[in-house]
Amino acid sequence: MHAGFAPGLPRIVTLTMNPALDITTSVEVVQPTSKLRCSATRYDPGGGGVNVARIAHVLGGSAFAVLPSGGSHGGLLTRLLSDAGVPFGEIPIAGATRESFTVNETSTGRQFRFVLPGPVLTAAEQDRCLQELRMAARSADFVVASGSLPPGVPADFYQRVADVARDVGARLILDTSGGGLHGVSSGVYLLKASVRELRECVGRELVTEAEQIAAARELVDSGRAEVVVVSLGSAGALLATEHTCQRFAAVPMEGGSGVGAGDAMVAAIAVGLTRGWPLAKSVRLGIAAGAAMLLTPGTAVCERSDVERLFELTGEPVEVGDSA
Repeated sequence: MHAGFAPGLPRIVTLTMNPALDITTSVEVVQPTSKLRCSATRYDPGGGGVNVARIAHVLGGSAFAVLPSGGSHGGLLTRLLSDAGVPFGEIPIAGATRESFTVNETSTGRQFRFVLPGPVLTAAEQDRCLQELRMAARSADFVVASGSLPPGVPADFYQRVADVARDVGARLILDTSGGGLHGVSSGVYLLKASVRELRECVGRELVTEAEQIAAARELVDSGRAEVVVVSLGSAGALLATEHTCQRFAAVPMEGGSGVGAGDAMVAAIAVGLTRGWPLAKSVRLGIAAGAAMLLTPGTAVCERSDVERLFELTGEPVEVGDSA
């Protein structure tokens, strides 16, 4: 393990099993077979938990990122994290850290995102990631596991993460999809999911709000998570717990790229909770942070001043569904 900074006593520890070097550029028109002349290129450290740590750091939270890293892309990613002042623990791996490539088409405003699968992690490398997480999170309030699982990592890996969080006395916030979500049966404090991810988890279409609420409550009632936050994009968010279901309105925004909005939401919720804020107020901060990402270029992080300004525009939630 190589640490970018001494971890100290972080309140939030993030785990990113499939980090990425995010590359963003633009071109006037995307068309096949032509050689496309791109504009200047932007490089950012990426992957769910990495983004959460970056944004928590911007918001004044105490965060430490745990991530596997390999090859030249991994070296650039960790160097960018160091430059941003984000503390991290790096687990060297034999494979190369992946790239994610975003192209903005300036003539239409459309965005094209190319996400590579990532390196295969050996069982020994996976175990080292869990060992580093256990060490880093021994005094943390929250562990945030976010992002996809790379090839070679079994679907129940996040259940092992939940077990580590329980052992060290931290609460787990989980934001993932597909197999990584299906492999978790217990131990999650807060699950953040989009409607698509919630749909994949329960195997139903979830067209109406009532259906979405029922699915979220199903995850709570089954013991998989204490809290479920469903991000609805421009429609706001839903919050489901054992005792309540609430709807939060979105902050009205014009255009912009939604890249990283979900990660920003998770980061701000975690920061709010470490401040001792109630859950609903923390979700409002999350909505503000997600909206603030629409003001940033590519995969750049939001500004704290924008989050604070937009937070003042968020409203109190309303009770919906069959609140107990």
